[in-house]
Amino acid sequence: MNGALFAVYGASGCGRSVMPLARAQLQAQGIAPARLVFVDDRPESAVVNGQRLLRYEEFLDAPATTRHAVLAIAQSGIRERLADRCRVGGVQAWTLIAANAVVMDDVTLGEGAILSPFVTLGSNVRIGRHFHANLYCYVEHDSVIGDFVTFAPGVKCNGNVVVEDHAYVGAGAVIKHGRPGQPMTIGRGAVVGMGAVVTRDVPAGVTVAGNPARPLVKGRSC
Repeated sequence: MNGALFAVYGASGCGRSVMPLARAQLQAQGIAPARLVFVDDRPESAVVNGQRLLRYEEFLDAPATTRHAVLAIAQSGIRERLADRCRVGGVQAWTLIAANAVVMDDVTLGEGAILSPFVTLGSNVRIGRHFHANLYCYVEHDSVIGDFVTFAPGVKCNGNVVVEDHAYVGAGAVIKHGRPGQPMTIGRGAVVGMGAVVTRDVPAGVTVAGNPARPLVKGRSC
């Protein structure tokens, strides 16, 4: 019996940053590093940072009882397409949680999440599928995060916040807390720029930047 085979899907910068986290999680479970690979649709090498790299078709053909993959792809639309692809191929979503991440009381974490080192999830938080929380992010109490949401390093998401599907929050951004029954909302597919301070709702599909964060207009900010 060959056992389970695990993959970090994506061998670019995001994937290479996630691989040590994947390796450490499997090591803690007593699973050999040989059962862990990169998967990439455009491989440039057979080995990346000491791990084998396979095409997706090779990953499906490799001897294994089960297959598991975490999607280390920054673009949320591609991440969703790959999630569908893996589901059709019988590949199970794999969740990675750094050993020093903090998860408090009554937290629901959707499949395929990545919680990088020094991430904190406060109490009574709901997280959707394939969430990326990069280094030093936090999500405070009573917040709801949708599917395929990405937090770049150092995002501060305060309490009573709703972040809808496919939103992207840039490095060092701060989202002001909402109120019970009146959450601060970041709409579906919205983009919050690096270092922005969000003090009011961001509509779906809108890009905001600055302190306080304001919508960007082509050619200038307003």
